[in-house]
Amino acid sequence: MEKNKEGFWVLHDVNLFEVMCPHKVGGFVKENHFRSYKKGETIYFNEDMANTMYLIANGKVRLVNYNEDGQEVIRHILGRGEVFGELAILGESQRDEVAEAMEEDTMICPVKVEEINDLMKDNKEFAFKIHKLIGLRIKKLQRRVESLVFKDVKQRLAEFILELERDAMEADSIGQVFSNHLTHKDIASLIGTSRQTVTTLLNEWREGGIVRFDRKSFQILKPKELHYSK
Repeated sequence: MEKNKEGFWVLHDVNLFEVMCPHKVGGFVKENHFRSYKKGETIYFNEDMANTMYLIANGKVRLVNYNEDGQEVIRHILGRGEVFGELAILGESQRDEVAEAMEEDTMICPVKVEEINDLMKDNKEFAFKIHKLIGLRIKKLQRRVESLVFKDVKQRLAEFILELERDAMEADSIGQVFSNHLTHKDIASLIGTSRQTVTTLLNEWREGGIVRFDRKSFQILKPKELHYSK
């Protein structure tokens, strides 16, 4: 696939860019270059200058903080079609997290804040989607912190799976199969437990006919049962 066509696909695969007109997308792609990262390679460090937002064309990226003891605290794991580094748009001058590629040949398209601001000035719907993304990302992180403090592992996992469905599906598509790029290890890192615990609980729910899943997709068959667990 030619790079300009690939870029066109990437921008349209990200919900934020659905409202952009084709000629603007085409010009945008020509001025930006994709960068490839190896598994474990750092995209940016804590306290790096924050002047860029990033689009994920392929692979996965994790955003990590470290506590005083040097232990990892994973904030987000993001996949193809998602964006990160968006707080730079709100005036963040330095990164407060580390962004790291999780897969080989993770492909990233960096976008300068100045370019995003220009696009926001020209398109109010685009600006609204940018701010909505930031608000939802902050709320999700707040909910996860509260969940870690006040809920047990089973409740945290149920809440996380329900949130995955909400993020992936339209309101009238609840109960349908949705894509999931996260491994059991990823989920365990995000909800503060072990991979074995996540696998055990998910297998129990699958045997009970509550959920159905494979490596790339997920389906909640009995949402009321998960709500009860939550």
